[in-house]
Amino acid sequence: MKSIIKYKKIVRALMTLAGFMFILALNAQDENTEIQTKPKHSYAKNTFESVWLMDNQTVMVPVKGTFEFDIMHRFGRVNSEGEFDLYGLFAPSNIRMGFAFAPIDNLYIGSGLTKDRLIWDGSVKYAIFKQSKECCSMPVSITYYGFMSYDFKQDDEHAIYKYQTDRLRYFHQLIIARKVTSKLSIQVAPSLSYQNSVDGYYYNKEIKTDSFVRAIGSSMKHAHFAISVSGRYKLTENMSLLANYDQPLTKHTTNNPNPNLSLGLEIGTSGHAFQICVGNYRFLNPQRDNLFNKNSPLTYTNSSGQQIKGGNFSIGFNITRLWNF
Repeated sequence: MKSIIKYKKIVRALMTLAGFMFILALNAQDENTEIQTKPKHSYAKNTFESVWLMDNQTVMVPVKGTFEFDIMHRFGRVNSEGEFDLYGLFAPSNIRMGFAFAPIDNLYIGSGLTKDRLIWDGSVKYAIFKQSKECCSMPVSITYYGFMSYDFKQDDEHAIYKYQTDRLRYFHQLIIARKVTSKLSIQVAPSLSYQNSVDGYYYNKEIKTDSFVRAIGSSMKHAHFAISVSGRYKLTENMSLLANYDQPLTKHTTNNPNPNLSLGLEIGTSGHAFQICVGNYRFLNPQRDNLFNKNSPLTYTNSSGQQIKGGNFSIGFNITRLWNF
């Protein structure tokens, strides 16, 4: 009898423990449900229509599985020969064809080839932060953009490039953007361009009857800092106005580059973006544009060597096609 009573107590204790554990399990399930149903951060969408804003990258990084093909074209200078080359449209042009792919979320890698000097490039782009819609959350989007180029220009005598590594140039940029309204987006992007090789400058000095040339410095620095300010304003659902300004910050001994001013019109669809623009840049390579741009937004030099107001611009267009896999 005592053993029966003992077993009953044990059964009651086990049933009580099982009930207690069941209640705990229900509470844990409710907590997990609350965590799972908690709304995720909602991010600002379509800050820009394309990864390109004329000659510069935007803060945008397409979703995972996106494949992109680009055609970028810049005609000759508008003021070079005037009506003789139809304001640059029949002058020698520059073309870049490239592609990019998003293997994972927030990462974009690409490559391309440019006609001028036959320059091959590789790039990487990563979205560090994204602008959030919630109040007092992340107010801006921040993206890193890195770009490397190799100059295939023929130089059998090594007059331009003594070593193969001299052909390399690099570009680093931090893009900070905000979608201000449903129509207006702006971005600021400081950048660093770096060239492995720079030209030297010299002077002649006579000693008795002999003269020799001694190198005393470099015409340009290896590193060059600049900043760009860009914006887009939507006119309609598929059409926008584009504006961009690039300002050099580094002062070199000689060969200081000119700033760039560009304006454009963009027409976009779900899979295409078409931009027609006019601006001072035409190298289609960010480090070459930042380091060596000689076209001025204020004046240009005619065939007689005279400085004439009005700037020296090139007309161009970008075509971007996207596929999602």
